[in-house]
Amino acid sequence: MGAAAGDARIVFRPRRRDSTDRPPTHPVAAGWAPDETRAANTPAAFPVGAPPLSFPQERSTSMSRTFMSACPPAPPRSLRAPSRALAALGAGGLLLSGCGSDPAPADGSGAALRGKLPASVRAAGVLRIGSYLNYVPVDFKTPDGRPAGLDPDLADALAGYLGLRAEFVDMPFEKLTPAVQSKQIDLAMSAVIDTRQRQTGTDDDGRRIDPGVDFVDYFTSGTSIVVKTGNPAGINMLDSLCGHTVAVQRGTLQEAMMGRQTVACAKLGKPLQLHSLTNDDQALAEVGNGTAVAGLNDYPVAVYNTTAPDRGGRFQLTNGHFVQSGPYGITLRKDNTQLRDVLARTLDQLIRNGTYDKVLTKWNIRPGAVSSAIVNGGH
Repeated sequence: MGAAAGDARIVFRPRRRDSTDRPPTHPVAAGWAPDETRAANTPAAFPVGAPPLSFPQERSTSMSRTFMSACPPAPPRSLRAPSRALAALGAGGLLLSGCGSDPAPADGSGAALRGKLPASVRAAGVLRIGSYLNYVPVDFKTPDGRPAGLDPDLADALAGYLGLRAEFVDMPFEKLTPAVQSKQIDLAMSAVIDTRQRQTGTDDDGRRIDPGVDFVDYFTSGTSIVVKTGNPAGINMLDSLCGHTVAVQRGTLQEAMMGRQTVACAKLGKPLQLHSLTNDDQALAEVGNGTAVAGLNDYPVAVYNTTAPDRGGRFQLTNGHFVQSGPYGITLRKDNTQLRDVLARTLDQLIRNGTYDKVLTKWNIRPGAVSSAIVNGGH
């Protein structure tokens, strides 16, 4: 894997487990390891005692170092090819590699699907995947810098089934779609909610602002409101946020939702102040110190923030768990239909062979499972 000039190259040794020079890692508390790896020091999505997950019917810097993963030894494959160098990203990021699962099923369907990949991806042997690794438990880094969570695990499984290797590029969330559209990465997997506006590249007024993207939907989530324990401001729905300050992560569906709510609150004569911050931890800190009365998260993240031991019991969900639902989607260029369709068919295979269910079970988020891959199913 190529590195930018002057980059330091670090090779991880088998069985050992930065974005920027200040990598956002999360402390891991006992009891929060995935079900299958309690001793592996990575947090699971929903510990015992978390609110029941009940979804509506079918979410809603220049590179400083390059990391290579040395995965456990696998049988040699003639299909594998050296990875291509990643173009330097204007938004910057951290290149990380994940280990794919064994891709060759007995019926040969993995090889057949690989044959339908774009020639450039097939020749490279790599899927370059953008993700903002600061969103526990969906996308994050372990204390030693490894990508972890629902998206990295599922991406590894998809890539492995196709005889590819997954490389993760850590970049700010709002830079993901532009990076996909400009071909700096092959796709994004970062709890990106599939919406009609993102598909068409339009704003709230229907004006075209970018080329749009396609999605392969793989998980159903929803947006929840997080407040300080005790809910001192009595928040229970969107309109109850009027007259207050709300903190969200920049570039998310929640930011867009609160932008619309700001207009609604102004009509009620109770202005809403919106603080759009770089990451979810910053937004949560504002809720914790009283600068904001609430923050909005995807439901899996909201549950982590309100139940994880390292959060210290400082936050709770409002009574109404969902204010909007929608699917997470693998994000691809509009003209990359070949890769899109292969990934959709591969996801269907992982659903059928049980791999998909194992990934969701590991992170305790099976209620958000989809029964099949759907292209552009968001509204």
